[in-house]
Amino acid sequence: MTTLSRTLSVTAATAALVAGAAAASTASPAASPTARPAVASAPSAPSAPSMAADDYSWSLSATGSEARFRGLAPVSKDVAWVSGTEGTVLRTTDGGSTWTDVSPVGLGTDELQFRDIEAFDARRAVILSIGEGTDSRILVTDDGGATWTETFRNRTPSAFYDCMAFTSPRDGVAMSDPVDGKFRLVKTTDGGRTWSQVSRAGMPDAKPGEFAFAASGTCLQEGAGQRMYLVSGGADPGRVFSSKDAGRTWTVADSPIPGGAAAGIFSIAYRGPRLGIIVGGDYLKPDEAADNAAFTRDGGKTWQKSRSNPSGYRSGSDWVPGAYGTALAVGPSGSDVTTDGGRTWAPFDAGSFDSVECTNDGACWASGELGRVGILQH
Repeated sequence: MTTLSRTLSVTAATAALVAGAAAASTASPAASPTARPAVASAPSAPSAPSMAADDYSWSLSATGSEARFRGLAPVSKDVAWVSGTEGTVLRTTDGGSTWTDVSPVGLGTDELQFRDIEAFDARRAVILSIGEGTDSRILVTDDGGATWTETFRNRTPSAFYDCMAFTSPRDGVAMSDPVDGKFRLVKTTDGGRTWSQVSRAGMPDAKPGEFAFAASGTCLQEGAGQRMYLVSGGADPGRVFSSKDAGRTWTVADSPIPGGAAAGIFSIAYRGPRLGIIVGGDYLKPDEAADNAAFTRDGGKTWQKSRSNPSGYRSGSDWVPGAYGTALAVGPSGSDVTTDGGRTWAPFDAGSFDSVECTNDGACWASGELGRVGILQH
């Protein structure tokens, strides 16, 4: 992707998603959450659905911010972090009843977009800002955001970092759009304090025009054990890259989701090593519900189109804890749920969100434009 087109892609994404945002959710303000077990091996097929879409809703949590929060890192039903535009980072330790502004201060980050955040508890977090050249940076905190330290700044003009994923509190990877024909990765083994470039030898070649979308921090995701997954757009079709060794070597498979300048796969989520979902679409067509979701039951060797799709372009996804075949997908035109492992989807909310993630103790959180944060009720 050229410098100009990539810049337009980020700018157009923001404008189009704001324009495509539907009316705000009618859910009531904050209530107690419920939510996600640790990744484990799963049965070969989803269990029968146990709940209908009408059983799900978002309870909104007032953040006091108008930032767009594409970065979301819930730790538990009590602790969650969000990050986004204008260098903003917020944290709650009381289930969303109150939020504290813990944005970096004095580090020249006020104009940056922190589109991904990974948090390990109420004190430790890592944030990634996106953009070309030196706009792509990584900062860490170990005191709840009272202070931040910049630990990585991109020096390659053609690199554009999109997402991060951690397989443990110490081991993580951040990814850039292709540089010299391959997606670029940097890794940390000390919780984000230092970073080194991963050898490109194990990464398959990118297609001309292929790149990832920095829309929710879930274009790169960890899975069971040392597994990692990277999803792409730009080129047709959108593709899924898979690693079983924490990002050292990768395989790649085509998906049934079409790719294009504004289209492809935006988010991936796995439950165990075999069952996975991907969602996306075209961010310039936020209400289009065609070929925007797929699922796998064989660990990503093959991907099948969903029989009924989410009700528009979707940028974030995750599995609901305690209900094996149930997952969520969110985007600017609303939220959808599947109860059969991604085969069919149904809408349950019309409010705008960019990101959704669930936690080990059973809470599902969503975040998006105008400071919106929601907690799943079901």
